[in-house]
Amino acid sequence: MARHIAIMLIETETTPNPATLKFLPGRRVMEMGTRDFADDVEAKASPLASALFDLGDVTGVFFGSDFISVTAAPGVEWQYLKADVLGILLDHFTADMPLFAPGTAAGIVVPAEDDGIVDDPADAEIVEQIKELIETRVRPAVANDGGDIIYRGFDKGKVYLQMQGACSGCPSSSATLKNGIEQLLKHYVPEVTEVRAV
Repeated sequence: MARHIAIMLIETETTPNPATLKFLPGRRVMEMGTRDFADDVEAKASPLASALFDLGDVTGVFFGSDFISVTAAPGVEWQYLKADVLGILLDHFTADMPLFAPGTAAGIVVPAEDDGIVDDPADAEIVEQIKELIETRVRPAVANDGGDIIYRGFDKGKVYLQMQGACSGCPSSSATLKNGIEQLLKHYVPEVTEVRAV
């Protein structure tokens, strides 16, 4: 009787953030939404994220639809960390382990931070236009770079966005906000005067 050995290949891609590497396991990671883990306490909800933080050289883990972005601690070289991360990812996916621990919140998770920004009901039409542009034009492009952007609010012409994954802490994130996203939103929604990160 012949035995079949399953071989899994995980591709890696660089991101605009030199501290973050994007890992593509060739399968679905999140069925819906995204999930960002900024520290080992948040990572306890996921055995995979927790194992990555346990390496000691990881400061961020982000789950996208078909990728995982991992951020290395300052001063850590990817040439040394990459093999350990790949080993954890291979073990996880070849064993078909669950992404989240039983009883924890999975799926679309927007951090429960109170930014103090409440959309004015009079701006409902503008807010819908902004959300639609972010969903259709901004998020797909940002996902290609290993991150995500979450709408946080609109107040007096200012749009507030939260950057996650590779975008969080990326040296070029302010340029992306100002030269990319802000210009796009201003072009299609004249009421927008500025875009800010929260």
